[in-house]
Amino acid sequence: MALFPTTARLRIVFSIALPMMGGMVSQVLLNLVDTAMVGTLGPTSLAAVGIGSYATFMATAAVMGLGSGVQALAARRIGEQRADEAAVPLNGGLITAIAAGAPISIALWAFTPELLALLNPDPALVAEGTPYLRARMIAVVAVGMNFSFRGYWAGVSLTRYYMQTLIIMHLCNVSLNYALIFGHFGAPALGAEGAGLATSISLYIGTTIYMFLAFRHGRGHGFLRAIPSAANMKILLKLSLPTALQQFLFAAGFTALFWIVGRISADAVAVSHVLTTFILVALLPGMAFGIAIMTRVSEALGRNDAEDASRWGWQGVAIICVVMGTIALPGVVIPEILLSGFIHDPAIREMGAGALRLVAAGLIVDAVTSSLMNSLLGAGATRQVMFVSVSSQWLLGLPLAWLTSVYWGYGLIACWACFIGYRAVQAAAFAILWSRGDWKTIKI
Repeated sequence: MALFPTTARLRIVFSIALPMMGGMVSQVLLNLVDTAMVGTLGPTSLAAVGIGSYATFMATAAVMGLGSGVQALAARRIGEQRADEAAVPLNGGLITAIAAGAPISIALWAFTPELLALLNPDPALVAEGTPYLRARMIAVVAVGMNFSFRGYWAGVSLTRYYMQTLIIMHLCNVSLNYALIFGHFGAPALGAEGAGLATSISLYIGTTIYMFLAFRHGRGHGFLRAIPSAANMKILLKLSLPTALQQFLFAAGFTALFWIVGRISADAVAVSHVLTTFILVALLPGMAFGIAIMTRVSEALGRNDAEDASRWGWQGVAIICVVMGTIALPGVVIPEILLSGFIHDPAIREMGAGALRLVAAGLIVDAVTSSLMNSLLGAGATRQVMFVSVSSQWLLGLPLAWLTSVYWGYGLIACWACFIGYRAVQAAAFAILWSRGDWKTIKI
């Protein structure tokens, strides 16, 4: 089996991954614009929006997992030559997003102040963050629907519609932020609450565009023409819920990591915020290519070609390692220069340089994880993925990070070394699962 794919196979993967990556990059860039706008309101508003955004991610994890379930099923139906049913999982995802998202919105709207107080007891922050988070909560349904659409577009290899819609959404978000935060174009000046409303309105604009595009391009796949059977809904939830729980606990794990870093020093927290930004941006290409590999694996299994599915998983590792290795190189070679744009104190920058070099080198580990994790998700092995991800993070990475960096006093480098270490264990576990091939017998 050739480890590196042919030109034809590369072209297939890039056709799915590049639009996905373009949409993700646009999201990062425009999020920076949002942050800059809110930052002009003062540190309390900025902190309130930051805490509120994190709480929103935690709250929407249950519906964000729908994307992977819809994608795996849609791609499987394409591979099975049942293209007229490829959008039926999307129909199920939209129904689930409404059924689950509406109660979540109502419940968290009622308990927003209490939720924020758990994350940060500062009364000023809670007062500023409550209207922002409540504004975000009205769009939980839209988040679930949009992730379902993303899964469908990826599953049927039409990710250009995802990219186009996401760019429009974020341009709308910037414009609405400008109007609702500062009171331009005749709108009221709502401050942080305006930022939340702008985001929610933009999400529903995206949902509307996705609906229009799906009517144009998905009716032949069964979009809004068939309600999934109870058995198919059970399969969708079986695929989606473990992924949702995994995403929730991964986000909670990052919170725990920052609690540990906070026990080291305030400077370590500042460095770690920059490192986290670097990681999240650098991982975007790996995520995009991982989603593309997931589609190819699921399609191959739909054709009953398990060997081709296995080949896609391993060749995905090669592709993503090259991509992530290229991105990681500056962080390994010139970490001080990269940090100089974020950290101006030479002593703190020197402390962060070693950690950044370590984190950048660790991106190769994440390349292996991204390909094989998404390959397993495409095969329907969502429970195995959740078990490996959660146990390696919470039972290995976080306890070791506290033990080495705080209890034994080895500091920031030790903390981030444990982060990379648990990711390496995770990658090895996924490689073992993929090699064993038990996923070949999963029916979805």
